[in-house]
Amino acid sequence: MEEKNRKVKIAQKRHIAKAVTWRTLGTLDTIFLGSVIDNSETGMMLGTAELITKPLLYYFHERIWAKADLNKKKELLNSRKRHIAKTITWRIIGTLDTTLLGWAISGDPYTGMKIGLTEVITKMILYYVHERLWYKTNFGITYYEEVEASAKNKENE
Repeated sequence: MEEKNRKVKIAQKRHIAKAVTWRTLGTLDTIFLGSVIDNSETGMMLGTAELITKPLLYYFHERIWAKADLNKKKELLNSRKRHIAKTITWRIIGTLDTTLLGWAISGDPYTGMKIGLTEVITKMILYYVHERLWYKTNFGITYYEEVEASAKNKENE
């Protein structure tokens, strides 16, 4: 059966795993940028703060997109346009979070803005690659036809 006609269920564990892998990449990038733009203390504090804020924000971002996907045409679900749109919406949320945290930690709004705006480029590239890699794996995805076929095979045994 063609993939675009398959019905799928995306498990919560997939969203959690994506949040963890993304946060690992994002934290390393944030620590690096904070250290280069201000100092290593700012970088470490910012990276640590984002270990709390970003997974929560990312999880809700994933859940919102998963619910929105249910109302879209199947052809759009795995399109590059979708990945680009998710990249942009996540980057807006992430940049606002980093900018505000950078300002709060450094005490300087300009430092927060420099860190936040610099990471727009690095994080969008990293996020797009992350999304494309996750698209290539079936972890946490169940295809209904596969479940139905498996149940029929068990009945015939």
